[in-house]
Amino acid sequence: MTGPHHRPARGVPADDRSTGSRSLRALVLDTDGVLLDSAVLHAAAWKTAFDACLEAVAGEEQPPFDADADYRRFVDGRPRYDGAAAFLAARGLALPAGTPGDPPGRATVWAVAARKERAFTDLLRTEGVAPFADARPALAALRTAGVPCAAVSASRHARQLIRAAGLTGLLAVTVDGEDAARLGLAGKPDPALFLRAAALLGSPPQETAVAEDALAGVVAARRGGFGLVVGVDRTPQRRTAASLREQGADLVVPDLTALVRGVWGERG
Repeated sequence: MTGPHHRPARGVPADDRSTGSRSLRALVLDTDGVLLDSAVLHAAAWKTAFDACLEAVAGEEQPPFDADADYRRFVDGRPRYDGAAAFLAARGLALPAGTPGDPPGRATVWAVAARKERAFTDLLRTEGVAPFADARPALAALRTAGVPCAAVSASRHARQLIRAAGLTGLLAVTVDGEDAARLGLAGKPDPALFLRAAALLGSPPQETAVAEDALAGVVAARRGGFGLVVGVDRTPQRRTAASLREQGADLVVPDLTALVRGVWGERG
């Protein structure tokens, strides 16, 4: 764990600059919900997969999947299988694990995860994904300030989506689900993906900030010993700010513009 000069008091306003930013050399950003407005598609795809499973296995005994509360609590930021397993376990549904090759369905955890993947791919094709309006200017400002940035995602679609959003040139590093599978990196709340990104940036964790909207991601960044853990709460009325702080966020901001201004403003 790093020293106190790396950890501002929780609840520090976004425009507070007493965050030890001079000792922060790099920034690692989650992709879905932080850089790209894709979390809503993931949540909708999970609802398609889970509701079909709940109806088949539990009938009317189970309420449907909540695309806001259940999504954030159980699946946001996690690899597909881990998210599916966590939600089903929370509902008391002991499906067999199955295998990664199971086709989309509802008989195994892997089948439910595969159904989510198919639904997400369909949504991508019909609706597409755009970057948040603040993502490009924030990344450009950080590049000007000499702060290298990495994008991290458990999704195997991340590189494709980042490229389509036109953000690739503003990121020094991308670590995604393909890398996790190839290197055997555990998903969040394990810090492995973040630690890999920091290593590729050449920045020690204690000198690296992490920006995350997912509770599991905030936990991962805290476990990884990162110098600053920033929660990004884009929800109306800042509904997740308290939960992000409870899980370990040092400060919570509404967008990346506030993050750049609050943490690196004096260097921009």
